[in-house]
Amino acid sequence: MQATLTPEQERLVRSQIQTGNYETPEDAIVEVFRLLEDRNRLLVGSEEMKQGKVTDGKIVFERLQKRLRSEFGLEE
Repeated sequence: MQATLTPEQERLVRSQIQTGNYETPEDAIVEVFRLLEDRNRLLVGSEEMKQGKVTDGKIVFERLQKRLRSEFGLEE
């Protein structure tokens, strides 16, 4: 698959390379897709929250502590 960037998008990619944020145009494009995936996950999570599909934070941390204790053999 090939994609054509607008002149503005090309300038943005070039400026990111010139400032040292990325080494190649491909590196910059990979980051764009990573950010897009993160955004989509956030949107899904936000929608689940609106629907009440959430777990109380206290319960989450209790589960996490229990798991860490189990995996690392820590005492309570």
